[in-house]
Amino acid sequence: MTGAKASEGGRVSGVRNLRAMPDRVRDGWAGASNPVRWSVYLALIVFAVILPADFIGNFMSPESDWSTLLFFPIGGYILLALGLNVVVGQAGLLDLGYVAFFAIGGYTMAILGKNLGWNFWEILVVGVVIAAISGVILGAPTLRLRGDYLAIVTLGFGEIIRITARNTDAIGGPNGISGIPHPPSLSEWTIPDVQPFTFLGLGDLTPFTYGALDMRPYYYLMLAAIVVAIVFVNRLNNSRVGRAWMAVREDEDAAELMGVPTFKFKLAAFAIGASIGGVAGVVYGSQATSIIPANFPFIVSAILLAAVVLGGSGNMPGVMLGAFLVAWLPERFRELQDYRVLFFGFALVLMMALRPEGLLPSRRRKAELAEGTGGMGSMGAEVATPTADPHDVKPEVAK
Repeated sequence: MTGAKASEGGRVSGVRNLRAMPDRVRDGWAGASNPVRWSVYLALIVFAVILPADFIGNFMSPESDWSTLLFFPIGGYILLALGLNVVVGQAGLLDLGYVAFFAIGGYTMAILGKNLGWNFWEILVVGVVIAAISGVILGAPTLRLRGDYLAIVTLGFGEIIRITARNTDAIGGPNGISGIPHPPSLSEWTIPDVQPFTFLGLGDLTPFTYGALDMRPYYYLMLAAIVVAIVFVNRLNNSRVGRAWMAVREDEDAAELMGVPTFKFKLAAFAIGASIGGVAGVVYGSQATSIIPANFPFIVSAILLAAVVLGGSGNMPGVMLGAFLVAWLPERFRELQDYRVLFFGFALVLMMALRPEGLLPSRRRKAELAEGTGGMGSMGAEVATPTADPHDVKPEVAK
């Protein structure tokens, strides 16, 4: 009996240590010096640059073209999740129609690029502005709502955009728009076909020349958009805007009483999140041979929300990890055919059961969940997170 109890205690301790590992990594990162942080940033950028290499793709995606998968859905989902995290993770507003802003960006690229012959970089600016205005149009009349009511309205907005596009003959109806021009080449510079570039699969690559065959230049374009979005959102989070979002997420009524103009900051969250979704749509449209309404179903919004929650709502590294997993896992196990969706769903349920706060939650977000405040309006605030160790429960909670 003693041996069995010791074995069971060892397994429990092992599970507890495994669950605590992300927290230890987060705490270590919080105490890291600036040189260490910048060294990690540089290493991550270098790794992202060499990620399309063939020897990585042979393992990561044996059944699909790795560079195409990196561009979309992996890169696209990461960029979209960063935008959705502003709305859901930072401001605590449940948005189920985020795919609408992705569609607006894609159709902006298609209409202005093909019909008016605009340059990609001009369209990118216009796409950001139009998506942000769309976020304001959606938010202005609806942000007085909270929780599930807001979720229903945003879900309806996403469906309105898709159905309107499908029934509007001026933009192709259900057939969409084809023949979208690619971005203009920035340079004809070619990476030399010598070691170590050849070993990494980057030899003879023209990273700034956009065509129809090589997806790697589009991946680098998406990567640049992701880096800019990370810097932009991180700066906002560390400003008074981020602190206002945090107050709204934790307790909107208390924030209002303390003098925070909650409506203004919620509207800003919708506009900023929508603009990032517009960027993703423009970049995606620049590579796609056609844009059709079927590219923007509700399931995309649901997958993005799952990515944000799975990775750790409110924490950018966690959100990026969640987006990577929900985009990559179904493609990695494509040989399982339809069963891969079943296993993917089972994996999501298992992760939410073992770590409901997400894979890499922020310290504040984890504290909110432990106290029973979901930080997502009224939804998610009814059930507290089960603690990893019963000894960590506060006396008043244990009662």
